[in-house]
This record gives sequence, C-alpha cells and structure tokens, in this order.
Amino acid sequence: MASLKVGIFGASGFIGSALRELAQAAGHEVVCFSRQERPGYRIFREAGDLDGLDAVVNLAGQSVLGIWTPTRRREIRESRVRGTRRIVQAISGGQSSVRVLVNASAIGFYGDTGDRAVEESAPQGAGFLAGTCQAWEAAAQEAVLADVRVVCLRIGFVIGSGGAMKLVRPIFRMGLGGRLGSGKQWMSCIHVEDVAGMILWVLHEKALCGPVNAVMREPVTNAEFTRAVATSVHRPAVFPVPSFFLKTVLGDLSALLLDSSRVIPRVAQEFGYAYRFPTLPGALQSLAS
Repeated sequence: MASLKVGIFGASGFIGSALRELAQAAGHEVVCFSRQERPGYRIFREAGDLDGLDAVVNLAGQSVLGIWTPTRRREIRESRVRGTRRIVQAISGGQSSVRVLVNASAIGFYGDTGDRAVEESAPQGAGFLAGTCQAWEAAAQEAVLADVRVVCLRIGFVIGSGGAMKLVRPIFRMGLGGRLGSGKQWMSCIHVEDVAGMILWVLHEKALCGPVNAVMREPVTNAEFTRAVATSVHRPAVFPVPSFFLKTVLGDLSALLLDSSRVIPRVAQEFGYAYRFPTLPGALQSLAS
C-alpha cells in the first residue's frame, strides 16, 4: 500500500492512539491535531493547517459515558457536529490536498434493533444517539461537495485495554460480573486494533464511501458476552444486574447497556477486510496476554 500523510483528530484517545501506532508501523506519516499547545501535536485553526495531507481521520468528540443531563447531551452532540463542520470547512476551503475523510460514527445510528439484523442500508433508528450519529454523519458528508471521498465508520462496542472495557474487566476479575437486564439484547463488538486496521484499509479502498459498520462478523447476546468475559478472566459471572436498577441509576444512559444492537458488517465483508480478531473470545484473549 502507498504511504500517506494522514491527519488524526482525537489521536490521544483510545482508538486514536491505536490508529497512530498502527499507521506509523505501516509507514504512513501521521500528523496529530489539537486545539491547544501539546508536544508532538499541530494546532488546528484554519484551512492552511491541513496543507500537505492526503487524508483526515476524525475521531474527536466528548465521551458518551456519564449521566446524560441536558447539558451533557448538548456537549456530546455539539462536540461531534461542530467539530466535524470545522474540519470539513477547512478541507473545502482553499486548495486542500485532502482526498479522503474518515469520520467516526457509531452503531447507535440504528437505535434499538431488537432481534432484527441490520446492515449499512438500514434506516436511522430512534433516540438521542441515533439522532446524534445522523447529524454527525451529515456534517461529514458535506465534504463530498469538495470532491472528497467520505467514509463514516459506525463503530461498535470496542474491545481493548481502554474505553468501556477498562471499567468492565476489573468488575469481572473481582467475580462481580453478570448479565445486564435479560441478557438477550444483542451486542456488536470489535477489537480496537480492528477499528484502527479498518480505518487504514478504508483509506486505500478508493471505491468505498458512505457508512461502514466497524463490528465483528457475528454479533453476540449480552449473556454470551458476559460468559466470554468471565471465561477470559477465569471468574464466574453470577451477579445479574436488573434492568430497573440500571434505568434508575443511569437514566437514559442505560440505553447503551440495554438496547439491542444486532449489526452486520456487510461492506467490510463484501470488500474483503481481513480481521485481526474475528471472534469475541480471541479479542478478549488478546487482553490477557
């Protein structure tokens, strides 16, 4: 694959750090952006700050973890939509060399899918996350008007040493893990190295544009996920958490844990992405090594 000069927004985050490492190992030149002075980062203020880049990857946005107060909801949405618009305006302004934008999104776009399997062609679901993802993707798609190829990566539940798993694994290691609610809700997972790998793969797949589901081939139920995590840390999983408790304590945030997301990566399968960790047990085993 040809070497590229890639700009990364959100490079210090869980996925961004993995992407930066993988991109550099593959021989790409990486430019990390920040709005504040940081060692090793380039300040982003205007179109000229993107000069010389072949591609931009936008992973920036406020974490969705925490209680969703009205203020928190506004921060989650605006950090994604406004931030993406600024990047698109910079790409579209002047004589930008950027030819591809990979913008993060999430499988929350589909809302609660129940037992229905959904692919990239499925319509937007209901709820706060679905609406946020739709606005986020719409902001990124504006770059198409500047003849830029845009891919929106709808990322699933990420397996790795950071993110939500940083909170989940210690609970299971203490033997306190268990299914959430009924345990029948579907989860669509992906290893952090596959998120990073899929981003680099997308950069070179010139025929690929639009939404791409960044998930493993096979979704699992929450009960299956629970058993797999417990097995990976050699502990039982005997403490189920009732739905009413999660809704009482977390409010609307409980939707992240209780909604069903049965998402299929049709585009990745059709275009031949080669997974590093194609199964949940394998992904979890990588954390123990």
